Amino acid sequence: MASRAQDPRLKNLALNRQAGHYYHLLEKFEAGIELTGTEVKAIRDGKANLKDSYAQVKGNEVWLIDCHIGTYLPGSYQNHDMLRERRLLLHRREIDKLRGRTQERGLTIIPTRLYLKNNFIKCEIALAKGKTVWDRRETIRRRTVDRETAQAIREHQRRHQR
Repeated sequence: MASRAQDPRLKNLALNRQAGHYYHLLEKFEAGIELTGTEVKAIRDGKANLKDSYAQVKGNEVWLIDCHIGTYLPGSYQNHDMLRERRLLLHRREIDKLRGRTQERGLTIIPTRLYLKNNFIKCEIALAKGKTVWDRRETIRRRTVDRETAQAIREHQRRHQR
């Protein structure tokens, strides 16, 4: 499959940018999401926020909790509750894997993005382990060093092309 940036069928609707900052993302899953009509329209309008949300296995189902989807203004009385729990649609073996990994190793399930795939709204979730303060600082330090190195290489190439 082509990378996400090149694939024209995938369009990001909401991103959880802080997920990579606060967690080590170990394994990613693609899940369908059970939505009402006004929720779909609000997400397509860009009114979804994954910032404080997480997923939890309850029984044989996975639920998306604290995902804020704003109201759809033309929705009138049929509008949805903005913070309701939404069911994620996964295969049984994926649910069992998530249940086992979150119970045994103390991992958590974090939604990383909502995106459009072939006109269906999908939720990418990741098994995640929390980073310590030192890990976060190390990530920032490494990113800075990589950026400065790339900049120095570009500058060196620019100087020697003339």
